[in-house]
Amino acid sequence: MKIWVKRAPKVACAAATCSVVVALSACGVSGGESGDAAGAVAQFAAAMERQDAGGAAEFTTAPGQAGAALTETLQSMDAEHIDMVVQNPVEYSDGTASFGLKTTWRWDKDRSYETTSSGTARHLSTGWKITWEPSVIHPGLPVGGQLREIRTDATPAPRVRSRSGKTFMYLQPVNDIILDPNQTGDVRSSVRALARTIKPIAPLITSQVISEKLAETPGKPITAVTLREPDMQVLQSDPNAVPGVVVRKAGMLVMADRRLSSPLEAGLTNYWQAIRDATAGWEVQMVGPGIKPRKLAGEQGPPGPDVQTTVDQSLQLTLGDAAVEVGQPATILALDAATGAVLGMARNSYAVDRGINADTVYPVGTTLNPVLTEVDRTANANQESSDAIMDRLGLGVQFTVPGASTPTNDQPGVATVDFRPDGPSMSMMNMGALGVALARSSKGTMTSVAPYVIKGVPTTVAGGQLGELDAATTAPILRAMTTVAKTGDASDLTGAPGLKALVGTNGPQGPGWFLGLQGGKVIVIYTEGNTSGTAALQVAQKYFRIK
Repeated sequence: MKIWVKRAPKVACAAATCSVVVALSACGVSGGESGDAAGAVAQFAAAMERQDAGGAAEFTTAPGQAGAALTETLQSMDAEHIDMVVQNPVEYSDGTASFGLKTTWRWDKDRSYETTSSGTARHLSTGWKITWEPSVIHPGLPVGGQLREIRTDATPAPRVRSRSGKTFMYLQPVNDIILDPNQTGDVRSSVRALARTIKPIAPLITSQVISEKLAETPGKPITAVTLREPDMQVLQSDPNAVPGVVVRKAGMLVMADRRLSSPLEAGLTNYWQAIRDATAGWEVQMVGPGIKPRKLAGEQGPPGPDVQTTVDQSLQLTLGDAAVEVGQPATILALDAATGAVLGMARNSYAVDRGINADTVYPVGTTLNPVLTEVDRTANANQESSDAIMDRLGLGVQFTVPGASTPTNDQPGVATVDFRPDGPSMSMMNMGALGVALARSSKGTMTSVAPYVIKGVPTTVAGGQLGELDAATTAPILRAMTTVAKTGDASDLTGAPGLKALVGTNGPQGPGWFLGLQGGKVIVIYTEGNTSGTAALQVAQKYFRIK
């Protein structure tokens, strides 16, 4: 930190009583000493560089007011570094002084904002103090005002589009209905009142549901429900009127068709958010009571591209209707049999509660018995590793599917699944990849491919390699699947001409699986609970009936 001192002619030292301006160093007084104006300003600047609002405020004439104002600006600016240089400190014979401050606020990605302000100081019984005015922080800053650095997002926001190009998901204003138990004298009463208020649009968010959310995070605010703007018009009373409740407006990526929901939402939102983050800008603003935020600096680039997906909206609706067929956790995934494109994925409320998704691995039990038999036979015949064959079928690898996979803290995607004769576990994406590999093989295309959701964005494959398929392995599996569909466990299914299927469970308690090839699509169904194999077939039958 540098201190510049304006020097006066030497004659001023001899006649200080006649001089209007007394130079800080002309009479042997160092500008860095704490006993002069320059020293006080320097210590104020040093505290600001440490982002110590209270420490800086102690060098002002109004520590309380200054501390509050400095705290608000330091927190709102949230700078990584602050450089504050004292310029031209000058003491006057009447016990006052003037000075300038050049402040540089710095953030990551080489972002910075530089401003020059000025102020005065007075010599009091407690020493030199900066006369507190908000303009010390920035010229023109009003009382109660602050500086803030905010993120800006390019407009319009990208849209997530379906296979046909229609809008599948888009950014929409929403309202978070938040209940803070610390802001109400009667939590139970507030819970009941809030449940009554939102009942016309969210009848499933009952008093019990809200109470359970509060119990999960004792003493902390919870978001009872998030409502779109049209939803708010349906309410007969204002949630803000409930003690302890506030409505916070935000933006959220939502389904364009309110009838739709999908486990893909999280992955697509993550990818969409990555685009928003990559194209985000920044802005330094001056804000204050009764004034419109004023832009002081910042940059904003163009908006990012729309997210082009392989999702078929009509099929997605069908999958959702099929998933609700049973009163136990059920999830259904559909892929294009020729390309591996994910056409849709849906789950019922029970599966939502269980957190079932495309990445997690689950025991397959007897489902893959025909596959494992042929893998073992081929490995013995060709003196080849069973693991390598499983990998090529899509069963022994890890898929990270942009738009579908949700990254974990350790690594994205699912854990690698190796061949285990005693019973492997698979993700729904692994089972889908197997279905696509078999479907391609049945058409003479002897290579496996990875599932994908976003057009032009490849899936990462780890833990093994996809590749060439062997008809000596796939043909017997396909024949076994035809038998299962015609005379086996899937023979009761109707409306599915040419169906090839695998059906199985991991014992009486499940889980249950269905893997079907039909109509150019691969259908994977996963269910849990009692008679889960039967439940998987019920979901499949509903799908074939309404597709």
